[in-house]
Amino acid sequence: MPKESYFEQVYDVVRCVPPGRVTTYGTIASFLSLGSARMVGWALNHCFGAGDVPAHRVVNRNGELSGRAHFRPPSLMQERLEAEGIKVEDDKVVEFDKLFWNPADHF
Repeated sequence: MPKESYFEQVYDVVRCVPPGRVTTYGTIASFLSLGSARMVGWALNHCFGAGDVPAHRVVNRNGELSGRAHFRPPSLMQERLEAEGIKVEDDKVVEFDKLFWNPADHF
């Protein structure tokens, strides 16, 4: 059986992030023990054909919506987070520490 691609491994983790919670690029990279935060971002930039990957729930290590430029329109990332009850101010998740989800705590 062939191993899943790196992109698919990233997507599998992101699919597990619960609504109303966020994680980071670096946390996913660390959990997978493969690549870097930039590689996770690269993978997520290519997931827009797969509608079941909630890429909007992945932010940078400071809780900032650094990936928003890859959404069309760029405000869509914030809109999706707010629809899940996450407050965003100045392109940053409010109460990031409280909403942070770590896959290592769940697998």
